[in-house]
Amino acid sequence: MDIIATNVGVLDKSVAILAALAEEGPLSLAGLVEATGLSRPTAHRLAAALEAHRLVGRDGAGRYRLGLRLLGWAGAVSAELGLVEAARPVLAALRDETGESAQLFVRDGDRRLCVASSERPAGLRDTVPVGAVLPIDRGSGGKVLLAFADDGSAGRFPLVDAAELETIRRRGWAASVAEREEGVGSVSAPVLDSGGRIHAAVGVSGPVNRLGRQPGRRLAEPVMAAARELERRAGLAPGG
Repeated sequence: MDIIATNVGVLDKSVAILAALAEEGPLSLAGLVEATGLSRPTAHRLAAALEAHRLVGRDGAGRYRLGLRLLGWAGAVSAELGLVEAARPVLAALRDETGESAQLFVRDGDRRLCVASSERPAGLRDTVPVGAVLPIDRGSGGKVLLAFADDGSAGRFPLVDAAELETIRRRGWAASVAEREEGVGSVSAPVLDSGGRIHAAVGVSGPVNRLGRQPGRRLAEPVMAAARELERRAGLAPGG
């Protein structure tokens, strides 16, 4: 399990329990202990507390499972889930057109999260798995999310130049070379609704020796076209 340590121990351990149940299905207390590495008393205490909040429940065999309350909370992100589903064929088409791996990123606080990906099937590639958490101030996907942000957060990142973000807003795409990872380039464009609010960044990435030092020259047009197609499929654009 890829659990981020926040130094808030009880929270980190509770998330570890939820993640174990999500990945492995119903578990006995012994199964929770094995899956999370928590001591038996700690696992029991936290599972009982999560059960009291209906974030954890029990199946017919008495094993712990995810609680039904999570279904209600899932409704709050239903629009984003629809965006992910709409993105799958768009990313596959973008991958096939460009020959490079394609990804969809959403903002997660001061980071970005890969929520959909279509990998180049063979050869040298940049692999960004679904669920990967990447910096928002490095790489074209992060720059796009910052450029179109409406909360003024871009000023908090010293690596991000305000003039660069203005250029991204004006032309509608961003490119990066060896910002997030040495030898990797990318091009991304925003996925916007009819009011201009950004929902995600769609892009392609690959090795610089194939994309070149100015990847936007070849890839900006298909990436922007993919973003517009995703807006249409997800019902974000007028008439979508």
